[in-house]
Amino acid sequence: MNFSFTEEQDMLRISARDFLAKECPKAKVREMARDERGYDPQMWRSMAELGWMGLIFPEEYGGTNASFMDLVILMEEMGRNIVPGPFFSTIALCALPLLEYGSSGQKTKFLPQIVQGEGIWTFALVESSGKYEASGIKLGAVLKGTNHVLQGYKLFVTDAHVADHIVVAGRTGEGKRPEDGITLFIVDVRASNVKIEEIPTIGGDRQFKVSFDSVVVPGDDILGKIGDGWAIVDLVLQRAAVLKCAEMSGACQAVLDMTGSYAKERIQFDRPIGSFQAIQHKLADMLIDVEAVQYLLYQAAWGISIGSPSPWQISAAKAKANEAYQRICIEAIAAHGAIGYTMDHDVGLYYRRVKAAQFAAGDTDLHREVVVTELGL
Repeated sequence: MNFSFTEEQDMLRISARDFLAKECPKAKVREMARDERGYDPQMWRSMAELGWMGLIFPEEYGGTNASFMDLVILMEEMGRNIVPGPFFSTIALCALPLLEYGSSGQKTKFLPQIVQGEGIWTFALVESSGKYEASGIKLGAVLKGTNHVLQGYKLFVTDAHVADHIVVAGRTGEGKRPEDGITLFIVDVRASNVKIEEIPTIGGDRQFKVSFDSVVVPGDDILGKIGDGWAIVDLVLQRAAVLKCAEMSGACQAVLDMTGSYAKERIQFDRPIGSFQAIQHKLADMLIDVEAVQYLLYQAAWGISIGSPSPWQISAAKAKANEAYQRICIEAIAAHGAIGYTMDHDVGLYYRRVKAAQFAAGDTDLHREVVVTELGL
């Protein structure tokens, strides 16, 4: 296990950091929070021109054939700047499973569009149970001729309002296990009878209820095999958990950095507040959490990069990041004082995103259960 970065990876990190510092300052983040789209199309196109959309994809689709670890490094920098936009939903939730499970026709049709920044995608899984579990999939998918007809709804579909396509998990049958009989469908958002309704959130992330009223999906738009879709969902959740963890890791590092700088500059009782033990210990705890998240993240990402993913290591990283991100933000706010809670201060921008990040790709309890399985309990 080697956590040292290559020269190319260091260059990727530096170039991404420089680009985002210029193109995505906190003023832009605040502006996009008020924008109904939630992202800047011009910046999206610039990211595509830099090769970010195609970073991990083969050259035949316009990508650069980089490793999963390279994508993790990029996601860390995006998290460091809390970049608004549909990158996570498009790449982590949809493009990766499309690359691995899509037919040759699907990959040839869709991946170049995604790489060029011309296609925005999202994934629709969760229903009324609110859980990432196969038993919660109730949306019906009935075969009629060579097509399937979808009937039902999905909740908490990220970026659905700007998506061109949605990968939808539906139930085409029943079996001995809840995982049996689940199929994934590629739905064109412009299709008739697709209804999108916004779900307001504290974090300001764009979440939606998407209803499907007798939506017809052609046979060519099934991702993977009929009835075997849960294996793809499992891959989506594992890869997405690591990439969301990378995003959270970058955010944690950013909050630590700004709190450390503030502690050195803020004068109280004629001395920097960083000279007081109470503040010093908060920063020490924050650093310990940051290092723990990074170690678990790189361990999980390294396993995926070499083709040997470990479900429990992935879950350990996400469970740790879920708790550490919140704890770091709370400690940072305590160090900054009341202004840290406001939208006017950068710490507040990170804190309001904590809950959305915690539930993305599985909450802490779900990932703890995976670790418990590893323990044989």
